[in-house]
Amino acid sequence: MTRDWEKKMSFRMKSWSLVLSTFIIWVAFVGVESQHDYADALSKSILFFEGQRSGKLPSNQRMNWRKNSALDDGHQIGVDLVGGYYDAGDNVKFGFPMAFSTTLLAWSVVEYGALMGSELQHAEEAVRWATDYLLKATSNRDVIYVQVGEPYEDHNCWERPEDMNTPRTVYVVDKDHPGSEVAAETAAALAAASLVFRLSDPTYSSTLLNRATEVFDFADRYQGSYSQSIGSAVCPFYCDFSGYKDELLWAAAWLHKATNMQSYWNYVMSNMNTLGWTQGYTNPNYVGPNGEFGWDNKHAGIDILISNEFLTLHDAENADPFYSCADEFVCSVVPESPSKCVEYSPGGLIFKPGGSNMQHSTAISFLLLVHAGNLIRTNRVVHCGNIEVSPSRLIQVAKSQVDYILGSNPLGMSYMVGYGDKFPQKIHHRASSLPSMDNHPDHIDCKGGTPYFQSQDPNPNLLIGAVVGGPNATDGYPDSRDLFQQSEPTTYINAPFVGALAFFKSHNFL
Repeated sequence: MTRDWEKKMSFRMKSWSLVLSTFIIWVAFVGVESQHDYADALSKSILFFEGQRSGKLPSNQRMNWRKNSALDDGHQIGVDLVGGYYDAGDNVKFGFPMAFSTTLLAWSVVEYGALMGSELQHAEEAVRWATDYLLKATSNRDVIYVQVGEPYEDHNCWERPEDMNTPRTVYVVDKDHPGSEVAAETAAALAAASLVFRLSDPTYSSTLLNRATEVFDFADRYQGSYSQSIGSAVCPFYCDFSGYKDELLWAAAWLHKATNMQSYWNYVMSNMNTLGWTQGYTNPNYVGPNGEFGWDNKHAGIDILISNEFLTLHDAENADPFYSCADEFVCSVVPESPSKCVEYSPGGLIFKPGGSNMQHSTAISFLLLVHAGNLIRTNRVVHCGNIEVSPSRLIQVAKSQVDYILGSNPLGMSYMVGYGDKFPQKIHHRASSLPSMDNHPDHIDCKGGTPYFQSQDPNPNLLIGAVVGGPNATDGYPDSRDLFQQSEPTTYINAPFVGALAFFKSHNFL
């Protein structure tokens, strides 16, 4: 009983410490008052996840134009795989980005849940919807069901999830067909989520953590890439380009944070050589910070997570590789840095080649905020050549990205659906663009949705809170369903944005 009370008090002290740290950061941050309603944007960013739900929807579903879907997932192989999230505007359940979105959504709650107010409950519900599914997907030891839905046939149809009749093929990794990146990311998601529920539902938290340890053991014992094991079912959609070693360290870092077990710390320290940290930046195997953090590349997240948490608990003499790499990541994205390797649009948006650009803006902003807090606590600044970058500058850069997304941009347009007066109307999203079951109860078949896709009319259903892929390199946004790279929302865009919005919401009560 005493130990439970001590744990609760420790958690509450950490929550108050977070609020105090945020206050200190805001005192340090001198800037103009924003015209944006971060609390409203936070609420909407969490609501978005209800629009992405697969399975049998609960009675408290607020995005009520969505209905039950994919209720037979897994039945053909005798496994219950109902639930989880559709990752974007299609109807496939891709396990790798789903797990990453879960990890980042959970990290947002762990880091800034104390600042979310009444939205904390909804954020926890969003995490649980994912973890309930991930528990199902890992229910058989040394087997992970990593995807449901044949992607090519799914992408050949423009069909509501409530109607879909494309093959719900289940893809599996096991000891003979390994998938360390997706397995380790799943372990990271379960471990991070266990922290979310540690006080509110300790039994569920323990279930998540126990499963996380099993899944990590599988990922580490049977090493290999799911890109090879599954092949064209995941490539080119979510093919792993950066290798699976970063996911193994990422998962170990989260498991240490969740368990405080020395063995996970030892795993990180003994295996970081595989990514080149211990030999410095001259190591030819080192993948240095390149302004990248997302579902494929976890390097920057590892550095900042470890810098933020572990170095207060363990051997500080080994801090330098992680601090140095976290700082180097900062220097790879801050606009004035001589080693910057991302581009900025004329209007100030971080821009990297490829689709779904907002995933970079939201994930990088979240990491900058977390690292700013770490710099404040350790009384440090970052040196990028002869440029000194303060914690308040990191917050300022993150705020510029958040504000751009919410409408402070050359078009005066919010890139979050339902926020502000001007936002994308024709997003690349099947459920949003087709009439709801309430308004059109008859079945719409695979090609029956094509006229709706080609229509120039706004989507009939608002996917409130969805952040789309965003404008092009010159701040242009045509608002076209056909340009999916710009108009498609994803869970991994929104997940870190939840944390960033919770942070900036905090100034309303400080």
